[in-house]
Amino acid sequence: MAPLSEYNQQQKDAILMVRQYLSSLPNSELRWLRQRIKSYLQFRKVVNSFQDEHFADICSEKCFTSRTSACCGREGIITFFADVVINVLLSTSKEIDTLLETLEGDTGGFNCVYLNESGCLWRCKPIVCEMFLCDHAKNLVLAENKRLASQWQGFCRRKRMYTWPTRPVLFDELEVLFLNGGFDSPLMYLHKSPGLLRLKAKNGLGQKRS
Repeated sequence: MAPLSEYNQQQKDAILMVRQYLSSLPNSELRWLRQRIKSYLQFRKVVNSFQDEHFADICSEKCFTSRTSACCGREGIITFFADVVINVLLSTSKEIDTLLETLEGDTGGFNCVYLNESGCLWRCKPIVCEMFLCDHAKNLVLAENKRLASQWQGFCRRKRMYTWPTRPVLFDELEVLFLNGGFDSPLMYLHKSPGLLRLKAKNGLGQKRS
């Protein structure tokens, strides 16, 4: 069997370490984690409904039929470590096994490794995927509809409340949880991205861990 690509290996390692750590936590801590991400999941539900109502047909044509969109491209998806944590927390053991088997059995191709005929294999797909709209889709739906454009801008602002570390945010908190547990991953961008580290320092957040 050919060695995994760097992208697939990083994804696999992150899924395995998250599964390992979550399986070691008592039920009380797992309940706390599920409660902690509740607001984020409510946000994702609203965004998903908006996407389904206004973009599903357009995105299917661009991504699956004509393959002219940059969405769902191979190894083009930035996956935050917190994305992995949330997805594993919500997924069944069988669903996690399917992700790992997909990474290990990847034979290449045009599409994202997690994309099959029925759609994305993630229970809760990465936030970058949820919030990506190509110019074609935005021009068709948002350019001439100020109400929908305003809604989308509001979603983009809300996204930052979970991912953009100008204040304490969920994605940073989830990375800290695993760092304190002795784990590390290249996907921990809120602790590894120079740009995000500068942003945190500028806002007085630093590298503090509990």
